[in-house]
Amino acid sequence: MSMLKAKANEECNVVENNISSFQALTGFLWKSITRIRNIHPDEETSCTLIINWRGRVIPPFSQEHFGNYLAVAQGRCKVGELVSRGLGWAALLVHQSVKAENDCKILEFLRNYSKAPYVEQAGKDSEFHNANSVSIAGSARFDMYGPEFGLGKPVAVLAGYGNKDDGKVTANPGCEGGGSVDLEICLRPQTMIGLESHEEFMSFAS
Repeated sequence: MSMLKAKANEECNVVENNISSFQALTGFLWKSITRIRNIHPDEETSCTLIINWRGRVIPPFSQEHFGNYLAVAQGRCKVGELVSRGLGWAALLVHQSVKAENDCKILEFLRNYSKAPYVEQAGKDSEFHNANSVSIAGSARFDMYGPEFGLGKPVAVLAGYGNKDDGKVTANPGCEGGGSVDLEICLRPQTMIGLESHEEFMSFAS
């Protein structure tokens, strides 16, 4: 993770855009999966993250505030751009999409939603997920190994079969600790075989 973060920030070379470890990892996953999919360079690809609004509003919600306040941050570009440019370029797209979820944008969304409420329809060709997309859910910040229920220390965190689509990635803190991240990656069989054979990707996996 630290190597990916250092590489992404070095390639960006922009002081005010400090790429986080998770944003660098997200950019790396997006690039790697898209490259293996062998999509036409002129097609569009996207990377979607589910992010928490709690600390982004002014003033932020208290830790005791009940309810989920989630939003979708999404980076978009042409496939050819993504695979031909470096990790820093992809990570910067992710960083900018997350940074854009600020207090002003959140309040604007809530005002518009109060005037015209709607229910988002999930689907294979929705705005947030399509055949060329990568979706990141979960967080390396969740304390998944701390709670104990009398059965001993957990050995792994698995998300099960629900809500799985081609390109869905679920992130959890690594069982090894030390800032590691465990990933569940859902891909079509041929794409998964290609990813497992990709030397650069596997050099960061264990």
